[in-house]
Amino acid sequence: MCAFTLNDACMKAVTAELPLYQTIMLRGFLTLVALAILAPRLGGLRFRLSGDDRRTMLWRTVGEILATVFFLTALTKMPFANLSAIMQALPLAVTLGAAVVFGAPIGWRRLTAIAIGFFGVVMIVRPGLSGFDIWSLLGLASVLFVVVRDLATRRLSRDVSSVTVAFLAALAVALVGAAVVPFTGWQSVTPHQWALIAMASVFLIVGYLCVVMAMRVGEIAFVAPFRYTALVAALALGWLVFGELPDALTLAGAAVIVLTGIYTFHRERAAGVRDPVALARPLPRTPS
Repeated sequence: MCAFTLNDACMKAVTAELPLYQTIMLRGFLTLVALAILAPRLGGLRFRLSGDDRRTMLWRTVGEILATVFFLTALTKMPFANLSAIMQALPLAVTLGAAVVFGAPIGWRRLTAIAIGFFGVVMIVRPGLSGFDIWSLLGLASVLFVVVRDLATRRLSRDVSSVTVAFLAALAVALVGAAVVPFTGWQSVTPHQWALIAMASVFLIVGYLCVVMAMRVGEIAFVAPFRYTALVAALALGWLVFGELPDALTLAGAAVIVLTGIYTFHRERAAGVRDPVALARPLPRTPS
C-alpha cells in the first residue's frame, strides 16, 4: 500500500509539469521493460489464453485502462489525501460487487456496514456542497472500474501468471497514453522528471507484486484491511510533499469508511468466508 501511494505521489508531482498522457505512456513503457526483465523469475510471460481467460482479460483490461485514466486525471486536480480517502471505499465496493455479479454470500450485517461505508464516501464527496466537483466524480468512477478489474482478475484461471497479467495491463495503459499524446502535446523530459517517472514505475511494480503475493498466500479477510494503511501514507505524503491537509469532514468520512471496511472483513472471518469471489470462480486447470 505504501508503494502504491508513493507511485501516486510521483505521478502527481511529475504531471504538474508534464502532460498526463505523456507521463502515462512513459511510465507504462518503463514498467514493461522492468516486467520483461523480471518475468523469467516470476513464472514467465504466457500470452496463449483460453477462450474464457481471453474474455475475462478483456474485461480486466477495460477496467484497468479506465480506472487508471480516471484516477490519474482526478489526481492532477484533487488534493492527494482527499482522493485517497475516496479510494478507501474500494474493499467495500468489491465485496458488494462480488455479491451482485457472482451471487457471493453476504449477510445483513455486512450490507449494513457497506451502506454506512458509502455514507462515509458521501461525507467526503459532499454532493451539493462546495467540496463536490467533476474530479470527485472521476474518483468515484475510478473505484467502479477498479472493482471491474479486481473481479475480473479473480476470475482468471491459474494458467495465467501474475506477471502476464501485470504486463498486459501495463501494455494496454501505455498504448492508450501513446494514442492520446498527439492530441494533448509532448514536452521534453528533464532528468528530474525522468527520475520521478522511473520511481513511479518501480513503486508500481513493487506494490503490485507485493499485493498479489499477499492475496495469494494470506487469508483475504486478514490481508484486505491492510489496504487502509494507504490512507495513512497518503495523509503523510500529502502534508509533507504537497502541503495539503484534508478538512475535518473528509477525515471523518475516511474514518467511517475504514471502520466499516474492517468490520466487513471481520464478519467475513466470523462467517467463515475466506474469499467470496473465489466461491464463484471456476476451478483452476493447473497450478502456476
